[in-house]
Amino acid sequence: MTLHEFSAELYKSAISRSIRDLTWVIPTTQSIHIVSVAVVVGAALVSDLRLAGVLATDETPQTVVRRYLPWLWTALAVLVATGTIMTVGEPNRVLTNAVFWTKMGLVLFAFVLTLLFRLPILRADFRLEHAPIRALVKPMAWASLLVWIAVIFCGRWIAYVI
Repeated sequence: MTLHEFSAELYKSAISRSIRDLTWVIPTTQSIHIVSVAVVVGAALVSDLRLAGVLATDETPQTVVRRYLPWLWTALAVLVATGTIMTVGEPNRVLTNAVFWTKMGLVLFAFVLTLLFRLPILRADFRLEHAPIRALVKPMAWASLLVWIAVIFCGRWIAYVI
């Protein structure tokens, strides 16, 4: 079964029809999705700017990451849930869209980057100045921000690319 065939079958399903037929579901879900994007990017922004040495330099990286990482994970879970609802409701619009798949790849990359990059910082014995990855911290922080910005752009472009 091709992606186009799967998308067409999903579009005909009762759950997809229900999502489309209730006129409030898609706009409400999109609104929640956008607010969650703001929370994810805001949490990443503050954490990454701290790791880049630009913001909150009076606090340890652990303190800042510990404060904002739960916000990031929770909002990311909401993004997955709302994104799934929108995808099931309008599968033809997203599943066959290359920009959507680019966005999903970037989200996965950002997720892995966040796991690999932030979890070691949460260890009690972590000291940025003595970390073997010290030279990578700033570039990775900026890369993380760029990836999240690219996710936002891709999310907006999905509506305009067929």
